[in-house]
Amino acid sequence: MSDPSLVRFRVAVQGALAHLESRREEINDLNVFPVADGDTGDNMALTLRAVLTELDRLEAEAGNRSIDEIGRDEIVQSVARAALLGARGNSGVILSQLIRGAAEELVSRPGELVDPTLLGAAFATAAQRAYASVRAPAEGTMLTVMRDMATSIAHDLAHLPEEHRRLASAADPQQQNLLIAAALERAIIAGEASVKRGPELLPALREAGVVDAGGYGVIIIFAGIVAALRGTEAPELQHYAPARITHPEHASETYRYCTNFAVTGTGLEASRYVPALEAIGDSVLVVGDDATLKVHVHTDEPEQATHVFAGAGEVSRLDVADMHAQVTERETRLAAVGSDGNGAGPGAAAVVPTQTCGALAVATGAGLVALFESLGARVLDGGPTLNPSTMEILAGIHDVPAEEVVVLPNSPNVFMAAERAAELSDKAVRVVGSRSQQAGLSAAFALNADRSADANAAAMQEALDAVRTGGVAPAARQDPDGRFTIGDAVGYVGDDLVAWGEPAKTLEIVLGQLSADAELVTCIEGEGAPLDGDAVAALAPSGVELELEDGGQPSWWWLLAAE
Repeated sequence: MSDPSLVRFRVAVQGALAHLESRREEINDLNVFPVADGDTGDNMALTLRAVLTELDRLEAEAGNRSIDEIGRDEIVQSVARAALLGARGNSGVILSQLIRGAAEELVSRPGELVDPTLLGAAFATAAQRAYASVRAPAEGTMLTVMRDMATSIAHDLAHLPEEHRRLASAADPQQQNLLIAAALERAIIAGEASVKRGPELLPALREAGVVDAGGYGVIIIFAGIVAALRGTEAPELQHYAPARITHPEHASETYRYCTNFAVTGTGLEASRYVPALEAIGDSVLVVGDDATLKVHVHTDEPEQATHVFAGAGEVSRLDVADMHAQVTERETRLAAVGSDGNGAGPGAAAVVPTQTCGALAVATGAGLVALFESLGARVLDGGPTLNPSTMEILAGIHDVPAEEVVVLPNSPNVFMAAERAAELSDKAVRVVGSRSQQAGLSAAFALNADRSADANAAAMQEALDAVRTGGVAPAARQDPDGRFTIGDAVGYVGDDLVAWGEPAKTLEIVLGQLSADAELVTCIEGEGAPLDGDAVAALAPSGVELELEDGGQPSWWWLLAAE
């Protein structure tokens, strides 16, 4: 491009995202308000990543056109919309409004170079827009931090010489970078002081012994921008120990799902929809413009939340996170750190990069859960009947740390709910036709985190085509033909009943039929299995390798897979 400003803007955003990623887990561990679900750093990173992706798109389409030829208004609106659509959670949505507010101020002054004066105006507008997006702003949060930083820049401008406030149109790009970096560094100092005051303003922070995660994330973002502008290390910021195990007094602990989605249409008015959303949940944020809204609500009824917008426009990018599961996982992780909080500090928050593709497996039984996890899959507990709801599957998809996801239903009863969750999710999701947990395990072996969901789904289906399954279970009901009674063993190959009666004989028949032309048979022992491992191994046909695993599944004494 003849005008390098878009490239320089991308460098600044990349610096912000890189620094945020390096301390993302530290931010997550501070998160106690409004709900201690430990995902503030994740949500802020997703927002910035959406901006970076949009800048890459704009740059690729720009060719040799300058920023003014593309249109500053078009660029700003594209970036602001990308931030809005990419945002998740309270922190992500509020960050998107900070970005939109700053962008609107920058586009309102065509022809002006970004300098400390324009920067101060952008900070002020960003803070105003962010406050306006929240119905009941809480002081001590990222809102307060951004406002205090804006006030600091305004105060500095009043005392700076003219040459440090304004730039002529012919200013050298390096001079511009250094002047902006100096102004931001002074604002970061004010932001750090604001972060440290947060517990004085917000009881939930004081009780948990932490600063606000979102506020801390904001100053980390700007420290990353300073590093990118200068080409040096980021300004040093204090590290904070994780929150004490805490249960903040907040109504959202009664709601299960953090629900986010976009609505596109015409004539949309954000305030019109808030009362209906507040009737089914809390922590409501509806922001955007008359063509695009981003919605965030904590509720037990995600589908009802989307129904509020029926007829208003198209609902997309639905993302549902199970906050109860997030809180439990977070408390378990922090408990492992220890009461002295020594798990935090420089280098302690390294983040594993997001994978291209991950897997969600529906399973039940501690041993089976461990087996799926050992193969890299995230597990959704399907309960004794392996029958999770669509929203539970959608929340499970959200929890997979990957851009694309394959779902292993592991039961015919789960197919429809999994397909519906795949349609609703804002991720690229493919559902693989695994009809049993033992078949799902064979498919999970084919998972490659560096491949796309399409490629993984194809490889998993190929694995399923090469496996035969069976099982032995205690009969749950009397056979109408009198072949067996409740509690007798019943044996299946595929869906076909092939044996019944005494457990050992039934298992031997199933193993014999299943093992024909097989090299390996995996036998997964369930709850209350009446034979020990040695007795089971003795029943295997000669020439077949039998691999015994402890599954702990209810209902089935043995689950079998032959390859």
